[in-house]
Amino acid sequence: MIKVRPRPNESIQQALRRLKKLCEREGVLREMKRTAYYEKPSDRKRRNVRKSKRRYQKLQSLGD
Repeated sequence: MIKVRPRPNESIQQALRRLKKLCEREGVLREMKRTAYYEKPSDRKRRNVRKSKRRYQKLQSLGD
């Protein structure tokens, strides 16, 4: 759970900006969007395979 306590002399807008950045770094919104709808296990597996292939290709291109 992400918590943001306002610092002394910090405006609400700045605290909200910090909260949004923390949520973005933790992937909270991405996870919410991903779990908003049911995803078939085969689709999930296909997505993960594609993701791993991209990661592998990226590592290979960096090694050259």
